[in-house]
Amino acid sequence: MCDNCMMNSGEGEVLDFTHGSLHVGDTVPNFEFEVFNPGEKEDIHKVTIEDYKGKWLIFFFYPADFTFVCPTELEEMQEHYEAFKKEGAEVISVSTDTAFCHKAWHDSSPAIGKIEYPMASDANHILSESFGVLIPDEGLALRGTFVINSEGKIVLAEVNDNSIGRSAKELLRKLQAAKFVAEHDGKVCPASWQAGGDTLEPGLDLVGKI
Repeated sequence: MCDNCMMNSGEGEVLDFTHGSLHVGDTVPNFEFEVFNPGEKEDIHKVTIEDYKGKWLIFFFYPADFTFVCPTELEEMQEHYEAFKKEGAEVISVSTDTAFCHKAWHDSSPAIGKIEYPMASDANHILSESFGVLIPDEGLALRGTFVINSEGKIVLAEVNDNSIGRSAKELLRKLQAAKFVAEHDGKVCPASWQAGGDTLEPGLDLVGKI
């Protein structure tokens, strides 16, 4: 087992994340990874999960740079980036390419050139393995989407086949729903809930009446 795929929990326990051990409800370890930041800095540097403490965090895994469905997804995420930030969330796209490859793609693609959110490198496969989206035989990630709350816990996890693109608008809706239930104890959001819509408060009086 690769030592880089193991982390200390802080209580002496060694956690093994080589086989997709992270699930909804788990606290994400303080991973360190490299990002190309196309925003104001436009540089390459290392960050950790702790750097985003207090924010909601969206990990948006995709297979590879210089591909076909991926730029449509990443461009659409950029179109909604301000809305995600207004919700107190940071978006981080992740692939197994290097950060230098991200920069080259950003410099050459009209769609990717619009991106302002951090683009993470998972060239060592630690993130994609830990979140259970790595395709080992290909060294690529599936289209995995993970929403991590401000306390560092996973509240949403979805994985698509790589032929199926995702919707940034729908992800934003789910983030808003996750934030609402986090801020309103005892409330839940029904199907297709939109911000400002009716919610439910589970109880015996509702059993069999919905």
